[in-house]
Amino acid sequence: MVVCKFGGSSVADAAQLRKIKQIIDSNPNRTIVIVSAPGKRRSDDEKVTDMLYGCAALVDQGKPCKPIFEKVVERYSTILDDLKIDRTEFDPLFRRIEAEINEGAGSHYAASRGEYLSAKVVAAFFGWEFLDTQDLITIENDGTVASSSYEKIARAIDPKKRYVVPGFYGSDSEGIIKTFSRGGSDITASVFARAVDADVYENWTDVSGIYAIDPRLTDKAKVIQELTYQEVRALAGVGANVFHEEAIAPLFHHSIPINVKNTNDPTAEGTWIRATRDYTNTPLAGVSAKAGYTRIVVQKLLLLKKVGIRQGMLTMLHVFGIHPTFTSSGIDSLAWYFDSSQANEQIVTALCVRLKDEFELDEVTVTTDIAITGVVGEGSSRLEGLTSKATGALAEEGIELMFLSVGSSPNTLLLGVPQNKQKEAAIALYSALF
Repeated sequence: MVVCKFGGSSVADAAQLRKIKQIIDSNPNRTIVIVSAPGKRRSDDEKVTDMLYGCAALVDQGKPCKPIFEKVVERYSTILDDLKIDRTEFDPLFRRIEAEINEGAGSHYAASRGEYLSAKVVAAFFGWEFLDTQDLITIENDGTVASSSYEKIARAIDPKKRYVVPGFYGSDSEGIIKTFSRGGSDITASVFARAVDADVYENWTDVSGIYAIDPRLTDKAKVIQELTYQEVRALAGVGANVFHEEAIAPLFHHSIPINVKNTNDPTAEGTWIRATRDYTNTPLAGVSAKAGYTRIVVQKLLLLKKVGIRQGMLTMLHVFGIHPTFTSSGIDSLAWYFDSSQANEQIVTALCVRLKDEFELDEVTVTTDIAITGVVGEGSSRLEGLTSKATGALAEEGIELMFLSVGSSPNTLLLGVPQNKQKEAAIALYSALF
């Protein structure tokens, strides 16, 4: 059995849906299809999910969502008409969804309707069964999937039938619709692949696999033939956005291979993601960078000699809504790196005052506009001279090294650089190491 997920660009219009049908028809083992909401058809277009979030925002302001929701209806109506699908079932659905958004169903419900309607359209086009995820996938408060979800899905699937499933959402413990983070249809597909013990999970997108560097940065970018689960997690963690980093979790201990493929070029091999790979000849997998980090550094003589102080300060960060992505330490100092969107300048300032007063710190400093660049590969820890080559490549381009993490991860070398040098740093590292 093959579980397939088709992203927003793959379901953007009727022409793309016809491509999907050809792909599905070419392999009878493709029996479960998970779909995203329609994405952009061109660069100046809007994603359906963004429009639906806009609908919820209007309602929060006490306004009806009709001005934006009509654009959503137009997108689906155009697809239905182009595919010559009877709209008798869909027009009442549009009106019901609009009414529920206007009645305050919330942003999770509004956003989920993009995938819901997309799956309804594809199921009608294929003549397959529609299977809703609201009653099958339970999403915990921390965003993880409840273990009971896998049993529910396994019971709901008849191996003799073929299903179209909406991605991106499930429900909370009370049965109220809840979405994953953006790109969460990848997670839905992973959950289904594990639940049915799929032979392969195919992730169909608009590129022919995962690149060793963002192909928009250099025409020398190459598709990676094979990656491990851990390498994908590491690349996604520093900005690569082809595959959702949390989608690895359901498959991690079940060794179900993932094949990232291109809807517009289905014969291309794409990228295979497996539990392990032979990295003898290809120790490095790729390089990626992510901007928008803030660093807080705390200093105090004999700081780490005091039992519990590290945990105490981290707890205070959490109270202020800050959850660090990366941490480093010195003899008498600690540094936390976090997504700058987690806290504005006023919150960070208030946090620093509290930290300094409560823990009697000598100094607290804040640095903004940092990018974290990662060089990823299962063989990176065994690659002689990697650190010197990487730092040398940045030095040659005159790029300041603000942060270096070696050894904290067995497959990733992390380098912090000024945010305005993010692209140059990624290109320099790729040129020197790949």
